[in-house]
Amino acid sequence: MDKNKLHYDPEKTVSRVEGKAKVTGAARYAAEYKPEGTLYGVLVTSTISKGSIENIASEKAESSPGVVAVLTHLNRPDVPGWNKEPKAQSRVEGKEFRVFFDNRIYYNHQPVALVLADTLERADFAAGLVKVTYHKEPHQTDFTVNREKAYKPKRTEDYSRGTDQAFQAAAVQIEAEYTTPLQVHNPMEMHAATVEWKASGQLTDYNKTQAVKMARKEIATAFDIQEDAIEVHAPFVGGAFGSSSRVWPQEMAALLGARKVGRPVRVMAKRDQVFNMVGYRPASVQKFSIGAEKNGTLTAIRHEVIGSTSAYEEFTERITDPTRSLYACPNLHTTYKLLALDMSTPCWTRGPGETSGSFALECAMDELSYVLKMDPVQLRLKNFAGKDPESGLDWSSNHLKACFQKAGENFGWDKRNPVPGSMTSDGWQLGMGMSSGIYKSDRSPATASATLRPDGSLVVQSSVADVGPGSATVMTQIAADAFGIHISKVEFQWGNSMFPTAPGQFGSHTTASVGSAVHDAVKALQKRLKELAANTDNAPLSGKNTDDLVVENGMVTDQEKQGKWSFSELLSRNKLSELKVTAESRSGNEKEQFSGKSFCAHFVEVLVHPLTGTVKVRRVVSAIDAGRIINPKTATSQVYGSVVWGIGVSLLEEGIVDHRFGRYVNNDLANYHLPVNADIPSIEVIFIDKPDPVINPMGTKGLGEIGIVGFSAAVANAVYHATGKRVRSLPITADKLI
Repeated sequence: MDKNKLHYDPEKTVSRVEGKAKVTGAARYAAEYKPEGTLYGVLVTSTISKGSIENIASEKAESSPGVVAVLTHLNRPDVPGWNKEPKAQSRVEGKEFRVFFDNRIYYNHQPVALVLADTLERADFAAGLVKVTYHKEPHQTDFTVNREKAYKPKRTEDYSRGTDQAFQAAAVQIEAEYTTPLQVHNPMEMHAATVEWKASGQLTDYNKTQAVKMARKEIATAFDIQEDAIEVHAPFVGGAFGSSSRVWPQEMAALLGARKVGRPVRVMAKRDQVFNMVGYRPASVQKFSIGAEKNGTLTAIRHEVIGSTSAYEEFTERITDPTRSLYACPNLHTTYKLLALDMSTPCWTRGPGETSGSFALECAMDELSYVLKMDPVQLRLKNFAGKDPESGLDWSSNHLKACFQKAGENFGWDKRNPVPGSMTSDGWQLGMGMSSGIYKSDRSPATASATLRPDGSLVVQSSVADVGPGSATVMTQIAADAFGIHISKVEFQWGNSMFPTAPGQFGSHTTASVGSAVHDAVKALQKRLKELAANTDNAPLSGKNTDDLVVENGMVTDQEKQGKWSFSELLSRNKLSELKVTAESRSGNEKEQFSGKSFCAHFVEVLVHPLTGTVKVRRVVSAIDAGRIINPKTATSQVYGSVVWGIGVSLLEEGIVDHRFGRYVNNDLANYHLPVNADIPSIEVIFIDKPDPVINPMGTKGLGEIGIVGFSAAVANAVYHATGKRVRSLPITADKLI
C-alpha cells in the first residue's frame, strides 16, 4: 500500500452519498420494514427496581381485539445460549440481562411482558391491561449514599509509574473532587427491531445496530444456530454513538416474539424506555490530586475514580486513560472502582470514559495554572509529552502543539485578561477557558469486496455500519481515489451482515480499519485487471509485465499508451460478466512500535448572567489533530456534533432518579434537557490535516470521539474565569453559581 499515491484534496468536499435518501424519506430504518403479516410488539415494564414477579394477569390483554399473544418468562421460547456460562471474550464482565428469562427484577422499567397485536395501537392498549404483582425488595440507586460500597472490578487494572510519595513532596499541590452525572443517549431514532423467522430456518433481523456482524454472532450464540442462517440489516441508523453497540431487550423480545408466533414481529422502545433498556453514560466521582514545581513542571498526579454499574454486570470504561498519557509526569497513579446499583447496565457513550475523565484532568490543570499564576496554554506546553508516558513508545504522530497555536490565534486568546471576573460584555460576565484532549487511534481487521462492472462502475461492499458520521461517503471517496475514477462511478454498499466482515462503528476506528480494507480491495482489483490484460492471448497488452501497466479512465494501458483495453472489452474477451475481488486488511506491528492517538484543543467563551447564573456559550474554536482529513465537510459536521453534545454535557444533561422508587423523573425530552438551536454559538473547526505515517494507508486517525474529549472542562474553566466560582460537578447549572 503506497501511502504517497493517496491524494485527497482538502479543498474538495463531497456531500453525503446517502443524503438524498434520507431527506426524501427513501431511507428505511429498523421500524420501517414491514414483512407480510407483521405484528406489533409493545413492552410492559416493571414498576419496582428490585425483587421478583409474583403473578402476571394477562387474560384481559389476550382477549383484547387484535392481540395474538402475550409473551412472558412463563411461555417464552427456549434460548439455549442462556443456559450456558458467558464467554470469556464478552466485552462486559458478568451475565448480561436476559429478557423474560425468569421472575427476577433487576431495575425499574425492566421488560416483563411483550404484547403482540395486529396494530401498534391495539398492542399499546392491551399492554395497559397486563397487571403484574411483585415481591418488592429494598433497592439501592443512590450513588452518593452507597459510594463506600465501591469495589475493584475484575477486568480493569490500576496503573502506576514512579513513586506514590511524590505528591506530598510537590512544591505546589491541588486536590479536588469532580463529579459527572448519569447521561442518556436519547438518539433521534428509537431503538427498534423488525424480525422474521422464515419456515426455512433463516432469520432476517432489521435492527438499529452499530455492528451487524456482532449482532449476528450474539444472536447465533443465544439461539445456538449457524451465523450464516442469520441476516442482519442496518443500512440506516438514526443516531447511536454507543447506544446501539449490544443486542438490547427490544431486539431480543422481537426475536422471541417472532419465534413464538411464527410471524414477523416489530418492537420499538418508547422514549421513556430508552432511559432504562439501552445503556447510558455512567455517573462518576473522581478525586484528583496534582503536584508541580513552582515553574509548572508536573511532578505527581493521582486520579481515583468510582464509576457506576449494574448489579449483574461490570461495565468499565477508559476514564483514567487521558490522565495516563496526555502529559509528561514522572509519578502517576490511577485507581478505578465500581459501584453496583439496582439499575440497568451502562454502555459506551461518545468518548466513553475519556469524556468524563478529561473533565477532571483538564479542570485540575486549569486550577493549577491559577495557583501558579501561569497561562493555561503555557502550562500544557510546559508538560507536553514527547512520547507516550504510559507506554514509552513514540507517537505515531502528535500535532497537539499546532492545535494550541492555531486555535488560540483564531480565538484571540492573547486578548484574555487572566484575572477571574475581570471581563464583561453588555452587563454579562465574560469568561474564556480552554482545554486539551486525547483519544486512542488504532485499527482493527476488516474486509471489503470490490466488483467491476462492464460499464466501468465499481461496487464496493463491507458490513460496516454508518450511524451518521458519513462513513459511506468516505468509503466511496477512498475507493474512487484508489481506483482512479470519479466518485459518481462508485457505489458503496454497507450495513448488511452478508457483506464482508467489518468491525463495529465505534471507538473511532472505522475509517482507519474499513477504509484500509476498501483501499486494499480496490488495489487488488486493479492488480487482477492488469493480470487479465497481460495474460489474454492475441491482445494489445499480451505478455506485458503487469508492473508496466496502468489502470485509469476505464482502461488498462501501458506506460507508453501504445496498447489499451477498455474494461468492457477485457471482461467480454474473458467471458466475465463482472470481476470481483475480496481483500482483508490488517495492521502490522505498529501497536508494538508506536502509540496512536488523536489530539485536540478547545477554546471556549462564555457569558454568565451575574443575577440569574444563566450560562451561555458564545464562541467555540476547536482544533483537531486527526491525521489526514478525507472529507472536510463530513469531518467538520462530526466536530460540530461533538461540540453540541459537549454543551449538553457541560450545562444541561443529567438523568435524575427518584431514589425512593429507583425511577427516572425526567425520562422524556421535555424534562431531560438537551441543547437546541438557540443554545448553539459560533463554532469554528480547525483541522491540522497532517497525515499519520503509521496507522493506516490513508494517513487518518480517529475523529468520531476526539471532538468531545475535554470540551466540558473548557466550558467549566471559562465559567470560572467569568465568575471566580469553580464548579466541579456537571452539569453547570444556575443554582451552582448563585
